[in-house]
Amino acid sequence: MATMKKITPNLWFDSVAEEAVNFYVSVFKNSKIGRKSYYTKEGFEYHKKPVGTLLTIEFQIEGEDFVALNARPEFQFSEAVSFIVNCKNQEEINYYWNKLSQGGPVEAQQCGWLKDKFGVSWQIVPTILAEIMSSGDS
Repeated sequence: MATMKKITPNLWFDSVAEEAVNFYVSVFKNSKIGRKSYYTKEGFEYHKKPVGTLLTIEFQIEGEDFVALNARPEFQFSEAVSFIVNCKNQEEINYYWNKLSQGGPVEAQQCGWLKDKFGVSWQIVPTILAEIMSSGDS
């Protein structure tokens, strides 16, 4: 996380940003936690967070940078945005499926899609899927 990328996904969590980041870093082997920032008294009338409460936490998963915002419940995740995890074999598919779906809603787990316990949507797919879907062979 030394150089800033042009685009960085920002994930809005309802006061559980640090818990979510710790979870993701535990699931993905090639990951790390970066800088943290904290709420100050400025803007309290809007954020309503005690001074010193975590505001943002930067993290990296498989070389991709993210920021987690520790905010309020105004916004929720939806399936309109999901993260694809390309897996080289069934063992990897099972690993990520089992880890990321743990504690998530069962009804949101189908056809390679799942929602984790924080409401973030993931697609766990074999790397060969893109090749199969674009081959023209129905």
